[in-house]
Amino acid sequence: MSAASANDIVIGQVAPLSGVLADTGREMVLGAKVYFEQVNEQGGIHGRKIRHVVKDDGYKVEETVRLTREVIDRDGAMALIGFAGTGNVAELLSQKVLEQANIALVAPYTGGEVLRTPFNPYIFHIRAGYADEAEGIVNQLAMLNMKRIGVMYQDDPFGRAGLAGVEAALKKRGLELAGTGAYEKNTDNVTEAVKALSKANPQAVVMISVNKSTAAFSKQMRSASTVAQLVNISVVNPREIARLIGPEQARGIGVAQVMPYPFTASTAIAKEYQQAMKKHAPAGAELSYTSFEEFIGAKVLVEGLRRAGANPTREKVIRSLETLDNYDTGGFSVRFSPTSRIGSRFVEITVIGREGRLLR
Repeated sequence: MSAASANDIVIGQVAPLSGVLADTGREMVLGAKVYFEQVNEQGGIHGRKIRHVVKDDGYKVEETVRLTREVIDRDGAMALIGFAGTGNVAELLSQKVLEQANIALVAPYTGGEVLRTPFNPYIFHIRAGYADEAEGIVNQLAMLNMKRIGVMYQDDPFGRAGLAGVEAALKKRGLELAGTGAYEKNTDNVTEAVKALSKANPQAVVMISVNKSTAAFSKQMRSASTVAQLVNISVVNPREIARLIGPEQARGIGVAQVMPYPFTASTAIAKEYQQAMKKHAPAGAELSYTSFEEFIGAKVLVEGLRRAGANPTREKVIRSLETLDNYDTGGFSVRFSPTSRIGSRFVEITVIGREGRLLR
């Protein structure tokens, strides 16, 4: 980007660029970055350029809080985009960081219900919640006549939110959990979870986990039991799972998605994303659901900034985002209002095919 100017609109992004979620964090940042570069190349917003300020929290809650305060107070962010971690963002709420700054956070990479209910005016969600994903997954498994369903989850607010979603979806169908297994956040120590779940002998296991733990669990569970189907919620990167355990071991794992398919130009927004990635991403950067999600998040935020006028304030940005009622990004719509921040409930299930490629 060109040299910073005092007239720039600062957008802050705190993301895990190191630690267990580093590959996800890098893709989140890339998706937002290529959209902002596209906007700047086209003259910015009302003639002002976007300055994308990125900080690495290593997926650590206390760092998320410290760096968010820094990007607000020191860097003067007008709005925030794409943070990761249910527990991380929940801590921003409990410490009233967003409220005190009266600042919008658009497209956090989490579907935790705790960030959605009760209503919070500062967070604008463009992805379906974990409860929506759990419902979509359980519905698919039930259609395949699978009734014994277990859950492997990360023992923190993120994992417990997903677990509660699966339990609710099963209860709706008169079913109970076949078994559960938990592992500790920021580790891939899943041995106890594998033991507990292979003993329960489920037909399918829903994984509420991140890349490394998902990979470790999938490999160990498949050699320890006869489980027919493993399926994860949308926060994992299938390519990374295939890299960690090999394409053959990863094959057949189901992954829920909360965005349209980004690998073909089947929607206008996917086509726009592919062109922007080709032009602005570093050589060798691959397309992914993660960068696509934050690309869409950046487009939604920019539309809010445009509607806020030539002299935006944090307050005006919040009010403008509220007017995005059925805003079509190009085949994917988000819907906000003064009383709703749940932009989408879209969920579809994909499967990891050969060489770690996703199939619809």
